[in-house]
Amino acid sequence: MSNAAPTSELLATAASKILRGLARVMIRNGVACGTFEQVVRKAYVDEAFALAAEKKTKATVSSVAAETGLSRKEVTRLRGPQPEASEHRSARYNRAVRVIAGWLGDRRYSSQEGVALPLPLQADEGPSFAALVKDYSGDVTPKAMLDLLTASECAAVTKGLVHLIRHAYVPANDPAEIIRILGNDVEELVRTIDHNLTCPPADALLQRKVSTSLLPTRLASRFKDLAKRRSQAVLEDLVSWLNQHEATDADEAQYVSVGVYLYECPLSGSPTK
Repeated sequence: MSNAAPTSELLATAASKILRGLARVMIRNGVACGTFEQVVRKAYVDEAFALAAEKKTKATVSSVAAETGLSRKEVTRLRGPQPEASEHRSARYNRAVRVIAGWLGDRRYSSQEGVALPLPLQADEGPSFAALVKDYSGDVTPKAMLDLLTASECAAVTKGLVHLIRHAYVPANDPAEIIRILGNDVEELVRTIDHNLTCPPADALLQRKVSTSLLPTRLASRFKDLAKRRSQAVLEDLVSWLNQHEATDADEAQYVSVGVYLYECPLSGSPTK
């Protein structure tokens, strides 16, 4: 007789771990439990309809109510449109990342060693920040992109030249943008894991992690610096490749992403801030 825990019990444990981290964010930002509960209920309804659509089966209010355990009245109330795709992908975040990658990887805007060149805001000939933004940010204006990069302390203007001072775009001064990233990135990781749970091994998506509980505390800072440098280099290389291979026809394009994070926790189990 197997002593393995049933799938429902394992999923409950996994969900509890996910929700503990999310509950901390909700509590800190004044979101009451009842409000979050409504979000969970709506997520169940939306995903039940989405799963039926993927399977090309007809979903009804009654079938979704039976599947989710909610009443038909509540399913009807909660059923609604999905978020806009552009909002889902956090366009400003992606464009800022692309501009920085172009600045570092495009030899018109960087040295042979991959060092970003100081750029004039505008120039009739030669490289400029306006030209960089035009090449890599779609319809975002140079001023809007400059404001975005300076607010996040990625760029600074000195004597009429724009300098790249940080390679990684993190919207530290924009709580709304950070919250959007929370939703997008966690969703993508969970959906990747879900895909890998149900797909044939040959179709599994990239999902890798390294960890240890035996790192000496005195070496923690060295490891964090190492992880930051190596990960940043890999991500810059990937973004450069993506920039060079963008589709010219939106109908032939698809969305992909690769994410990297670093987590640390003392052996007591309480997350380190």
